[in-house]
Amino acid sequence: MSLRSVLRAQTADCHAEVDKLFGIFDLSSKEQYRTFLRAHARVIPAAENALEEAGIVRLLPDWPERRRAQLLFADIGELGDRLPERLPPPALDGDAALWGAVYVLEGSKLGGALLAKSVPDRLPNSYLTPRGPKGAVRTFMDRLDASSIGDPAAAVRTARTLLDLFLKAGQLELEAVP
Repeated sequence: MSLRSVLRAQTADCHAEVDKLFGIFDLSSKEQYRTFLRAHARVIPAAENALEEAGIVRLLPDWPERRRAQLLFADIGELGDRLPERLPPPALDGDAALWGAVYVLEGSKLGGALLAKSVPDRLPNSYLTPRGPKGAVRTFMDRLDASSIGDPAAAVRTARTLLDLFLKAGQLELEAVP
């Protein structure tokens, strides 16, 4: 079984919870869209920085083009908001943890492309519609499938931890809404 299949199967419950929570947001509403982006800003920048510091470029040489934090910052700025406090990223010890974390971020990117259709043209949405390298999704999946890590459980743990951070971030932002 490929690492991608293991990650998909063993994070399905967490992924469903994240989808359910973020499905609450009406992205056609400027205020709810802002709250949605703020929740992502609690996780994405710290996770991307942690991946970079842990050497993700060894596994994904096109990593710099995959980053989305700057797009997220720009969209939040265009909405006239400030960045929220970041949540601490999971520890990324070893290649398995790197694959688990990047699996979640790349999945978030795919989900964002679907959600972007709900965002009105009058609102900035560069974060949800990043213009990465052509074939980047296929490249990622091929590299993930070809990875040979000794402990898929470490990848699953990291992916579940990162999905839990998205849940926590979404809940924090929803609680802050008056």
